[in-house]
Amino acid sequence: MLKDATAHGIRKVYIACGFTDLRTGIDGLSLLVQEQFLLNPLEKGTLFLFCGRKSDRIKGLI
Repeated sequence: MLKDATAHGIRKVYIACGFTDLRTGIDGLSLLVQEQFLLNPLEKGTLFLFCGRKSDRIKGLI
């Protein structure tokens, strides 16, 4: 259990619909954000969330 696991400074949250291959690393997810969503993955205060095939796993990119 995490103690005091708050996300300070997060102003925007984007959730990718559908499933994403969670074996993809940070570089691959950044490229996905740039090319498919036409957003800047380096924007300060933004969190991108991706769901795998199993709905009990997510991966985040800050």
